[in-house]
Amino acid sequence: MDVSQGESGAADAAFAKEVREWLEENLSGKFAELKGLGGPGREHEAFEERLEWDRHLAAAGWTCLGWPKEYGGREATLSQQIIFHQEYARANAPARVSHIGEELLGPTLIAFGTEEQKQRFLPGIKTVTELWCQGYSEPGAGSDLANVSTTARIEGDQWVVNGQKVWTSLAHLSDWCFVVARTEPGSSRHKGLSYLLVPMHQEGVEVRPIIQLTGTSEFNEVFFDNARTDADLVVGGEGNGWGVAMGTLTFERGVSTLGQQIGFARELESIVELAERNGAARNPAIRTKISRAWMGLQVMRAHALRTLAAVDASANGGEASVAKLLWANWHRGLGELAMEVQGAASLVGVEDTEPGEELNDLQRLWLFSRADTIYGGSNEIQRNIIAERVLGLPREARP
Repeated sequence: MDVSQGESGAADAAFAKEVREWLEENLSGKFAELKGLGGPGREHEAFEERLEWDRHLAAAGWTCLGWPKEYGGREATLSQQIIFHQEYARANAPARVSHIGEELLGPTLIAFGTEEQKQRFLPGIKTVTELWCQGYSEPGAGSDLANVSTTARIEGDQWVVNGQKVWTSLAHLSDWCFVVARTEPGSSRHKGLSYLLVPMHQEGVEVRPIIQLTGTSEFNEVFFDNARTDADLVVGGEGNGWGVAMGTLTFERGVSTLGQQIGFARELESIVELAERNGAARNPAIRTKISRAWMGLQVMRAHALRTLAAVDASANGGEASVAKLLWANWHRGLGELAMEVQGAASLVGVEDTEPGEELNDLQRLWLFSRADTIYGGSNEIQRNIIAERVLGLPREARP
């Protein structure tokens, strides 16, 4: 190891110690009760309290770590960002409520936005005073994002937006939405799209919650009926929405994936512990499935580290698609294993409880993980991306 590597390693070790000690000190008192709360399928849990926690993180300088200092970040290195997400997950800290703004829109604005847009929106994301949702999917354009039909037209000094978005996470709690809309009449597919920033609290926006299998609602339908936003709130310029939207998706599958994997490991550990308690571990088939789940987790980690280490990892989107296939299939399989280990008890809920609370953690894992291979880009679409963009195979026939 050369001197620079030694210095970097020492700096990373010191950073990890700082993060670990801060989390240990601050996840106490009223915040101690938030440990393990929130996340996919559980966003209803202690939302206001988790929002307060996020703002506490912001005040201490633990939000937007990788952002440039001029926009409120710490310019943390990639390894430091990875360390933070890993230590955060190991501490069983609550799921963040501001991740869409911080992890998706913020980096997108830094990469594609005007200086005025950065000055207007980045401070609110940094301090967690403005929450964001993502307006991509539509009833006729789920994984096929290029098929969006939501439109926007210029009227005076504003865009007028009409259309519908669906599966919009946390729209009912958000202040703003970044919306992919068709701004060029008569255009099709990737052309003529723009990336607009639209306020949610206005008369032309209606949010309708979607009840999930878990009995709770964190996804929504969003209807735009002559909703308005200022003409200068188009990111990357009019007609360049596809490139900006793809940039956002690249940021979506970044350093936080390693923290996600620690959460997966915790779920696997709970399944193993249950199997040992109830005797399911004596079943050779169960032991084999547990071993395969552990191996799959190691493969995901190795792939994530390799992808993050590659300078041009985002060049064609292939690595991100491989990662999505790996974790989505693995996690859905883990949900099935959770039910198998529980046995007959997996079919029984807790009576006289609020919606979503009648499920134990492993039942909720199984129900929500059924959607893993669909949301964020279905398996079929990810395989098409890998085939066409990475392997260079002919495009699939399209109508």
